[in-house]
Amino acid sequence: MADLVQYYGTGRRKSSVARVFLRPGNGGFTVNKKPFEVYFVTEQQRVSAKRPLVLTETLANFDVVTTVRGGGVSAQADAVKLGITRALMIFNVELRKMLKADGLVTRDARIKERKKYGQKGARARFQFSKR
Repeated sequence: MADLVQYYGTGRRKSSVARVFLRPGNGGFTVNKKPFEVYFVTEQQRVSAKRPLVLTETLANFDVVTTVRGGGVSAQADAVKLGITRALMIFNVELRKMLKADGLVTRDARIKERKKYGQKGARARFQFSKR
């Protein structure tokens, strides 16, 4: 039996984690067993998720299968973007320079700041009263 050829990349953004598998194909894209257009509703999310494939002109060469958990849909789109980028770098190391120049290789480390005790939120205090 022939082995399945695929390239794997993990993407994270805020609390979202995406597992991305690139398989040789003709441009199919599924997210959590749903079509890409059904899962990512806004155009901005679709453009963000497909950015690495469009930039490297490999959109028609791969079928993308992803599973995403946690966070909101926008953060999930960014997690998919990083996962695709990492999988493409495993496929071809020469693509790294192009992806790095566009800022796709770096993980966005910004996460929600924790709430502190004695305060209303992460930075917001309770209302102060002199009298």
